[in-house]
Amino acid sequence: MAGTHEDEVFETFLAASSSGNTPQVTSLLATFPSLLDRADSKGWTALMLAARNGHAEVVHTLLRHGCNKSRLNGSGQSAHDVAVFWGHDHVAVLLRGGGGEGIGQLNYFGREPLDRLSAKRSDNAWLEDAKKRTGSVFLLFSDLSPMTRTDQQGIQHLCRLRYDAVKDLSEKPDAVLVFLGVERSSETGSGSEELPAWFAISSDEDATVLLGRCPHETPKCSFTKSPHRDLLRFSDEDAGVLAPARALLAWHRRYAFCSTCGSSTIAEEGGHKRTCRNQQCLSNKGVHNTCYPRTDPVVIMLVIHPDGNHCLLGRKSIFPAGMFSCLAGFVEPGETLEAAARREVFEESGVQVGGVGYVCCQPWPMPSQLMIGCHCVALTTDISVDRSEIEEAQWFSRQQVREALLGFAPSSLVVPPQQTIAHQLLKHWIGTAANL
Repeated sequence: MAGTHEDEVFETFLAASSSGNTPQVTSLLATFPSLLDRADSKGWTALMLAARNGHAEVVHTLLRHGCNKSRLNGSGQSAHDVAVFWGHDHVAVLLRGGGGEGIGQLNYFGREPLDRLSAKRSDNAWLEDAKKRTGSVFLLFSDLSPMTRTDQQGIQHLCRLRYDAVKDLSEKPDAVLVFLGVERSSETGSGSEELPAWFAISSDEDATVLLGRCPHETPKCSFTKSPHRDLLRFSDEDAGVLAPARALLAWHRRYAFCSTCGSSTIAEEGGHKRTCRNQQCLSNKGVHNTCYPRTDPVVIMLVIHPDGNHCLLGRKSIFPAGMFSCLAGFVEPGETLEAAARREVFEESGVQVGGVGYVCCQPWPMPSQLMIGCHCVALTTDISVDRSEIEEAQWFSRQQVREALLGFAPSSLVVPPQQTIAHQLLKHWIGTAANL
């Protein structure tokens, strides 16, 4: 396509999507696949127009062709936001794709590309066979940093090793090999027990030496340097595998000794349990949470001003210049999520909060939190910052947030990257109340 003809075909494609003409949409994509994610001058794609008019069949067709459902239009809305606003719940369900109710998509680190197959964790014979199975994958970590490779386009991927590359490491007495699951089959009825299995293993060997285990045909292998930066550069699928792998390996590193009696512990059940070697220990009698991996619940809140057009954001001294984010804090024992949200907001900012509503959640393997995202409504607006928690908090207008999400420059606000739940909470707030 070139020039005027290209524009005419694009207009026809948008019109077909908007009117629900699935055969024409399919025909045009077969000839001009570049139309799929092309946007008009206002940032609207074919998917957004189909969602606007409730055409589920067209939405399904575009999704099947691999369109980007997370893309935002010029007003900061995704196709899911558009479908929700116009009341097309059947389309919103398609665009949600099994994700959380609040934001219509799975958050980064939240995808489940593997079948965890938890019933096989205690079957040692099956695990031994799975390790040696053709196609089984091993992820190698050094100091909780995964080995990665960079392709010719500069995109970062987890480095997938085979059993021979890590066999000697897995046979060491203190080795911890974590079973992550098996690959999901696209064929209905396929036996998951025979599919390639995925494992994670960590080593204390020198990182430079470990890089020698990288396949010769795989260029530019390295270990990530900065978790909060480098671990946000993977595809959604790789991030979904990385999250449980890193969290479990971090847990093993912290719980080499029993927290009940101080004796050494041993990994069992495919790396999903640690058992005290002291048979007389209380942890070996009954079920104890000290024997199983921890996940620490954290509430993260977008506080909405009583006027509905401002939100409260705070910043820590470690944040990049100009960046503000949602307030957050750990849930304490015996505390509800709502109570934790109100307490944390008041402790950090001095603002009192009333209603608290759940939006979505996100695993955060640094080392092992579950970020529970909420929107809550402020009862008071005066700010009094606890500087031992954060260094500053401000009310930001809807326009400021929208400009920051869309990357307009210059902007008085920098928001967290799109892989974070804070970004998604902001996006959800802008999208659900926008005038489409």
